[in-house]
Amino acid sequence: MTSTLADFPFIYIYFRPDKIEDAIYRSKEKGQGHPNRIVPQELMPTVKRLAEAIEAKDKNAAEGLLTFENVRCRFSRQAMADGETWVCVRSIETVIPKLDRLGFAPHISSHLHGLGQRRGLIVISGPSAQGKTMTAAALLADYLESYGGTAVAIESPLEYKLHGRHGEYGHCFQIEPSSDEDWEICLRRALGWSPDYIFAGEIRTPKVAEMLLRAATTGHTIITTVNAGTPEDALIEVQFLAEKAMGPSSSSIMAQGMTALLFQTLKEEGPFIRYLFTEENAPGDPIRTLIREGKITMISTYIERIAARLSNQPQSLPPISKMPVPPHGQLPPLPRNS
Repeated sequence: MTSTLADFPFIYIYFRPDKIEDAIYRSKEKGQGHPNRIVPQELMPTVKRLAEAIEAKDKNAAEGLLTFENVRCRFSRQAMADGETWVCVRSIETVIPKLDRLGFAPHISSHLHGLGQRRGLIVISGPSAQGKTMTAAALLADYLESYGGTAVAIESPLEYKLHGRHGEYGHCFQIEPSSDEDWEICLRRALGWSPDYIFAGEIRTPKVAEMLLRAATTGHTIITTVNAGTPEDALIEVQFLAEKAMGPSSSSIMAQGMTALLFQTLKEEGPFIRYLFTEENAPGDPIRTLIREGKITMISTYIERIAARLSNQPQSLPPISKMPVPPHGQLPPLPRNS
C-alpha cells in the first residue's frame, strides 16, 4: 500500500530539491528518542512527490502554503552559504482545538476563557514553532462561540480556517495581507467594521503596533503572537515597535491596554506556560506600572507570584463547556458577506 503524506508523522521535513535522498525530518511522535531523523526509504517516494508539488506550485517562491495529500503545509526555501538550496516544510494542524484541550492547567484555561469578556491586549509569545498560533486560534474560536460578536483575523500566510460562523452568535472574517503595507490597510479597514475581537497573526511594523495598542484601549480585544525568547523580550518587542510610531507615549498606552501575556514552550509532556494577567480597571496594577515606567525587565519577579495566586484561587468561572451563551438581542448585528 502506497504511503501518503498524511501517514507521515512529521512536524518539519528538510530536503534539497536536487538531492531528495538527503532528506531529514522532525517527528511529532513523543518518547521516540531524538526528534531529528533520516527519512526512511519507504517514505522517500512521498517526500519526492511533495518536493515536486512545491516545485510545480512555484519553483522560485521563497515561501508559501499548499495542501498536499490531505496535509496543509507551509514551506520556505533558503540558499545555503555553500550554494546548496534547501526547503523546509512544516505541517499545519487544520482542526482548531478546544481551549480546554490545549493541555493547559484547568485554572489557566478557565482564566483565559474569562478574558474573552474583557477588552485589551493579549500577547501569546514564545520561540518559533511552539504552538502560539494554535493557542491564539483556540482562544478566538472559544470567545466567539461562548460570547458571540464579530472578529477580524489578519494573518499572512493563513494557517487555521477561522472564517465563518462560530456558535450561534459569533462570526469571524479572515483576511490575508500580501505585504507589510497591506497589513496596515487591512487593519485600518477592519477597525471600521467595529469588531469585538481582532487577531493579528504577528506585529510586523511600528504602525501596526500603534494601531493595535490604540485598539486595545478603545473597546476591542486584541490577540497577537510574538516570537521571543523570554516573556520580557515579548513585551519589549511590542513596545519597541510601538515607540517608533508613537514616541514615549507608547509605554502609557501599552500599560493601559495590557490584559495578558502568555509565554509558551512545548515540552515532552505538553505545553509549558508562563503568564501575566493584569487586574481589570486597575491603573495602579503593578504590571501596568512597570510597563509605564519602562521597567519591563523586572516583570519576571511577578510571574511566579501571579501563578501561585491564580492556582490557589477558587474557580470563579464554571467549566468552559457549561458557560452560558449570551441571550439573543444583547449582541450587535453582524456584517453580512456581500
